[in-house]
Amino acid sequence: MGTDALYQSDAYLRVFDATVVAVEGSAIALDRTAFYATSGGQPHDTGTLQGDGATWQVVDVRRQGGLIWHMLEGEGMPAIGSPLHGRIDWERRYRLMRTHTALHILCGVIWRDYQAPVTGGNMDVAEGRLDFEIGNFSHELAAEIVTRVNAEVVAARPIEVQSLPRDEAFQIPDLIRTKINLLPEGISEVRIVNIVGLDLQADGGTHVANTREVGTVTLLKTRSKGASNKRIVIGVE
Repeated sequence: MGTDALYQSDAYLRVFDATVVAVEGSAIALDRTAFYATSGGQPHDTGTLQGDGATWQVVDVRRQGGLIWHMLEGEGMPAIGSPLHGRIDWERRYRLMRTHTALHILCGVIWRDYQAPVTGGNMDVAEGRLDFEIGNFSHELAAEIVTRVNAEVVAARPIEVQSLPRDEAFQIPDLIRTKINLLPEGISEVRIVNIVGLDLQADGGTHVANTREVGTVTLLKTRSKGASNKRIVIGVE
């Protein structure tokens, strides 16, 4: 039995009901969950699970095989078969959605204007960063790029998510923007995130439905990681 990752089809889902299918120490796996499990550079969600008069804090979420495990803090542990009610920390999740989408816009602008692949990236609630293989780089150029990113935010581009069979997905040109293809061989369905008219990528994270939701993107810092490996760190306001 695997966990149905509800966030894959509805990133705006804040509450849900589920059943405990496994317990190990202070971690439980559910048959379905809206809690995002850390992956692809996006951190896990936090929030609460409630059942039988008790409340547990969800402090970490990880995927292992087909199950998504929730690390809990609180008194006791729910038993296998227990029904639970989950609630996402929406302020944290929405900030992560906005930041992740801002990174995709950044990637789309740089690919469109420079055809530069991504060589690394990561994000947290406060900021996100991407590394690019790009020459003639400077802080001033990064500032110009972020100005173009904000123009795409204001353009209010819709963002569409769909899953395609692997063979069909890989017929899409430039689907993988990272220099190294990080998509595991065993995945038969590829989740596609499309910022309409700007960026189309394979991605498993949570995103807003329209670029206007991102808000203002700010350039926090830049860094040279080598002759052609350059880092741009952004935040959203």
